[in-house]
Amino acid sequence: MSSEYKLLIFDWDGTLADSIGRIVTSMQEAAQRAGRAERDDEAIKGIIGLGLPEAILTLYPDMAPDQVIAFRQHYADTYIALDAEPSPLFAGVAESLEAFRAQGYRLAVATGKARRGLDRVLKAHGWERFFDVTRAADETASKPDPLMLNQILAHCDMRPEQALMVGDASFDLLMARNAGIDSVAVSYGAQSIERLRDFDPVLEVDHFPELRGWLEARAHSRLC
Repeated sequence: MSSEYKLLIFDWDGTLADSIGRIVTSMQEAAQRAGRAERDDEAIKGIIGLGLPEAILTLYPDMAPDQVIAFRQHYADTYIALDAEPSPLFAGVAESLEAFRAQGYRLAVATGKARRGLDRVLKAHGWERFFDVTRAADETASKPDPLMLNQILAHCDMRPEQALMVGDASFDLLMARNAGIDSVAVSYGAQSIERLRDFDPVLEVDHFPELRGWLEARAHSRLC
């Protein structure tokens, strides 16, 4: 493999999996159950990528700790019910990840999901052992703190300049910046590409397979 990037790190929701609608619905249902005012779709999309407690407090800053716990359970109950059939992967994701693996890239997931939720969707796709390492928000610091990326780098024995973070939210790209890692912005997820451009991604993609084409072109140019 000739590209300078050796480690590809992916957000899950809105980057690999088409799950944004379920997250919005679950947040709104949790608000109803908790007797809180529903936040609109755009407000909820704006917190996707954060760990769940941080996301709840961003939407409802006045919540007491016990209320956050109750709200979190309402959210989990709704999301798990909706996720009985896991959210589909975006077009070209499975094929591209298989190609990246065949080309020798190390692969990782850095997500705002909880470990239980991440393990559930990985199992549903037969990917329990596919990624070299995964990090979930409830076992490390929430995005945009770079801790989960630093842990992934350490696990894979890589330097920041050897890694690329792919995400659909400002928290993904800011986390990458905080870790000294280049980022790729996808335009089809939670947040607009205009918002993501503020974080200077090295690439913008409208469809996931465009990342594969870009990396292959870079590798080819380095051979010439």
